[in-house]
Amino acid sequence: MPNFQSDSNGLEWLEPEWSAPAHVRAVSTTRLGGMSAAPHNSLNLAGHVGDDKVNVSENRRRLIQALEIPAEPVWLNQVHGCGVAELSNRSKSQIPIAADAAWTDRPGEVCVVMTADCLPLLICDEAGTQVATVHAGWRGLCEGVIEAALARFHSPTSNLHAWLGPAIGPDAFEVGPEVRAAFLALDAAAGVAFRPGQGDKWFADIFALARQRLRKAGIEAISGGGHCTFSDEEHFFSYRRDGVTGRMATLIWIEG
Repeated sequence: MPNFQSDSNGLEWLEPEWSAPAHVRAVSTTRLGGMSAAPHNSLNLAGHVGDDKVNVSENRRRLIQALEIPAEPVWLNQVHGCGVAELSNRSKSQIPIAADAAWTDRPGEVCVVMTADCLPLLICDEAGTQVATVHAGWRGLCEGVIEAALARFHSPTSNLHAWLGPAIGPDAFEVGPEVRAAFLALDAAAGVAFRPGQGDKWFADIFALARQRLRKAGIEAISGGGHCTFSDEEHFFSYRRDGVTGRMATLIWIEG
């Protein structure tokens, strides 16, 4: 399980417990330690959810300072698709980038995705020379955003490590039959990640679905998946629970 950490000002984050090399830094923020007011209280890092831009800017500044992040993270315009931003090849004119994953092999370049129920996923190679972060809602997960991110790595998938961050848990993520059907149409084995809900609804285990995709791709070093954003209102934003709310960030970079 990840560990909650905080600085002297109360800004809080999770540090993954995984088998990544020590020079690979990775964190996932909580909702605590920022300056945003309700319903974005308090460490909202997203500029597209109706929060005051001054608050968002200050929250991002506090995050960078608290974690000694080496550069401004490349904040994506997430569209629930399968696009992967290769940060090592981008130009300043390409920001913001419409994508749901980011990959780099350049030390000091910071990959980030924002979530509030969707699954944030971190990936790195065994040597710590390539890293990626993925925003996996059910649509992106079903359509192959994880596989698209893995395709950017120049290492065999057996040499990759993955960590699953906080997301809506299997006791809270109730979906319609079309969601289950979409996964089953691609892989009948996905059925084990669904259990009956009320009426024609199903409870989906997004952690199990992601692990299934990762293992099918050849990754065995998989950690995380122990925090439910919906049920832990103290620490996490949840779009499903609150509707109007902030966003957490999950970041990864290679130290120079």
